[in-house]
Amino acid sequence: MDIARTPATPDGNPEMADAAYEPKAPPEIRRSDYAPFPWLVPTTRLEFELGLERTRVTARLDVERNPVAAVSPTIRLNGDGLELASLTCDGGEPEGRMMDGDDLLVTLSGDRHVLEIVTEIDPSANSQLMGLYASGGMLCTQCEAEGFRRITFFPDRPDVLSTYSVRMSGAKAQFPVLLCNGNRVDSGESADGGDHWAEWHDPWPKPSYLFALVAGDLVARSDSFTTMGGRDVELNVYVRDGDLDRTEHAMESLKRSMKWDEEVFGREYDLDLFNIVAVSDFNMGAMENKGLNIFNTKYVLADTETATDGDYDGIEGVIGHEYFHNWSGNRVTCRDWFQLSLKEGFTVLRDQLFSADMGSEPVKRIEDVRILRGVQFPEDSGPLAHPIRPDSYREISNFYTATVYNKGAEVIRMMRTMAGEKAFRRGTDLYFKRHDGEAATCEDFVRAMEDGTGLDLEQFRLWYSQAGTPKVAATLSHDGDVATLKLTQTVPPTPGQPDKKPMPIPFRVALFDRKAGTHSGEQLLVLDRASAEFTFEGFAHKPVLSINRGFSAPVSIERDVSREELVFLAARDDDPFARYEAMQELMTGYLVGSVSGDLDESESEAARGDIAEALKAVVEDDQLDDLMRGELLMMPSQSYIGEQMLVADPGAIHVAREALKTDLGTRLGEALHRLYDRAAQVPFSLDAEAKGARKIKTLVLSYAAASDPAKAAELAASQYDRADNMTDRQGALMVLAGLDSAERTARLLDFYNRYRGNALVVDKWFALQASSLHPQVVAHVEALRSHPDFNLRNPNRVRSLYMAFAANPAGFHAADGAGYRMIADLVLELDPINAQTAARFVPSLGRWRRIEEKRAAMMRDALERIARAPKLSRDTFEQVTRSLG
Repeated sequence: MDIARTPATPDGNPEMADAAYEPKAPPEIRRSDYAPFPWLVPTTRLEFELGLERTRVTARLDVERNPVAAVSPTIRLNGDGLELASLTCDGGEPEGRMMDGDDLLVTLSGDRHVLEIVTEIDPSANSQLMGLYASGGMLCTQCEAEGFRRITFFPDRPDVLSTYSVRMSGAKAQFPVLLCNGNRVDSGESADGGDHWAEWHDPWPKPSYLFALVAGDLVARSDSFTTMGGRDVELNVYVRDGDLDRTEHAMESLKRSMKWDEEVFGREYDLDLFNIVAVSDFNMGAMENKGLNIFNTKYVLADTETATDGDYDGIEGVIGHEYFHNWSGNRVTCRDWFQLSLKEGFTVLRDQLFSADMGSEPVKRIEDVRILRGVQFPEDSGPLAHPIRPDSYREISNFYTATVYNKGAEVIRMMRTMAGEKAFRRGTDLYFKRHDGEAATCEDFVRAMEDGTGLDLEQFRLWYSQAGTPKVAATLSHDGDVATLKLTQTVPPTPGQPDKKPMPIPFRVALFDRKAGTHSGEQLLVLDRASAEFTFEGFAHKPVLSINRGFSAPVSIERDVSREELVFLAARDDDPFARYEAMQELMTGYLVGSVSGDLDESESEAARGDIAEALKAVVEDDQLDDLMRGELLMMPSQSYIGEQMLVADPGAIHVAREALKTDLGTRLGEALHRLYDRAAQVPFSLDAEAKGARKIKTLVLSYAAASDPAKAAELAASQYDRADNMTDRQGALMVLAGLDSAERTARLLDFYNRYRGNALVVDKWFALQASSLHPQVVAHVEALRSHPDFNLRNPNRVRSLYMAFAANPAGFHAADGAGYRMIADLVLELDPINAQTAARFVPSLGRWRRIEEKRAAMMRDALERIARAPKLSRDTFEQVTRSLG
């Protein structure tokens, strides 16, 4: 499924730790308590009599005792708000039954039984969008992690695998398309033609979280794919009528994914049918249900008039991710939810490698690292820090995190780096062979990698159990013709883990001859102790260190390096990521020093001059493609700058960052505008050159907006008016949205009127305003909350306005606390409607320990106000109480 620390007491505010609000907590579930389920469910037969307001579900379960589990006289069938219409065991009354909370306990004395359970549910009332729910006149499901228990009573846990046969029936006019997992085996209709039915069978055992059903009025783009084994697979992308012409890219992405997975991982598709359905009401990005992937419309629909280059890339990546789950998640699933990174971390790595092969490998790597640093590093250094394999949870939906997904991918990538690509492939082949059809663990994966690659990963397992981002100090010294690199690692304390052990950290490094501007080759070093030294001979002069090339390890590096050396690396490093890193470090170092007051005026001027010199070299480097040039020209985000400080002042960081942008835009104005003019001559296409040109134009506009707002408004308005694609139009409007100008008002109105019938583009309209640098952004968001097109029950619309605002440091961290109060108000209003979506807003407030004292107090007040609310969901309760500490 797709979807991104410090000590317990707050920095500088120890008195705050004593005021934590502590309501009654939901029960804690511990990994150490895992035990196999006492009963197996080899086959499950489901019958759905479908209706938007009343659906009747009949479940027939063949159950038998699990020989590897402790004997139990009862079977626990999980439920969530269900009403039991009837229950039989072997055709008669069960020996005993009782309710335990929402769960149904049935007494079973024999070794094998057949249970028949009938429930009735109201999909139209299901605003949580978990289980079976109604969306715009259609029915669909979302069962990961624990949604199946909202459909029928069942052992709703990932280690209970069953083969499913499903019969669906309903009004043909209302539900002309009936879809389920697996292959369709039969269909028909009633004598009068009013109702129809379809039967589906999935031959591959799966856990209940992978069950899926869709019924509605849909149309399909159809195609086919022939697997490497000769199987002909029918492919369909189902959407609502009117959206079909925006599905070509999704279909092509699916076919590329299937071909790539065969070629790179040897994984062949295993059914006769693969269906994708686009749904407008969806909590996540997409879901990998076996043979029936359900997607948020955002990750299916695209054409050049309505989708940006980023949208195209996102669709390809998410479709790849969900398809790759067919093996890394479906054929081999996770034993329990503590093993979530087994499928998600591995599959994120697979989709990253796929996207890199489909586009620019270095740019994709930089994008992945930016997400990791922007979301996961803060998670690792805050109250919600947890290992990629957590030890406990209260609500599993809160652990669909950047740590489990993105850091999990980096951990597996490190194994690949240490083993090499060929050995890594041997390890993954062995993993799939050993555990096909099983519910496996992270340990199973690591053991397969050991056996397949020959690596000793005993110490490496610490990456699965320890939270926190390692900090590595790197110092390079020189004596005679020998250079010595000293590396020292520390893993900061995190909640529940005050003391950490050293972990193996693979570093790709190169030493540059500063005069020649070249190096003699890259080396792989593994730091597996608290401190180690590595020597390199043959250097008459001190070389320049290029470290963590390609971001070979998810760590934070503190290196003793001069600005002169950073300028050298920013201009000369042949590793694209290392070059990007040097540029980021140049700007971040200056901004941190500027905010902290560590630089006097002459030092500040010299630093700004060095940054401008490095950027000018990037602008004028004719060996760079524009996609990479755009990455090198991009300033570090405000949140990343704040992460480099023990206590951050968001207001001061914003002022310093905008001042640097103004300075650079002024110094480099002529060169940047020449770059813009050149990029503007590139005709539209979806190839790399044209995408890079569009990226450059938006970056130049952003620098111009800071240094010459009037000129920027004129240029952005002109770009908006002439745009023949959404990337150029949205890029121009993004810049205009932050300016107080007539051009801003006119183009925002035009954009809305042009696209008012397109929900995904209207989402962009909301998000552009909520994420803008406009000084009145808080008032704008408050006004947009009352807009007729805002809908609190649609997760996409909520995220487009409020998640964009929560990620906007200038607005969210408003000095008067209005941004914090706004998000707290939203959480309280949204929690009873959609707890999963509401809970995802809490972490933005949970960073209070790393924020200056005045703002920290207001953020904590907002959290305590949420915590005091009666009847908080488990999702939100856990996030709030952990954030308070």
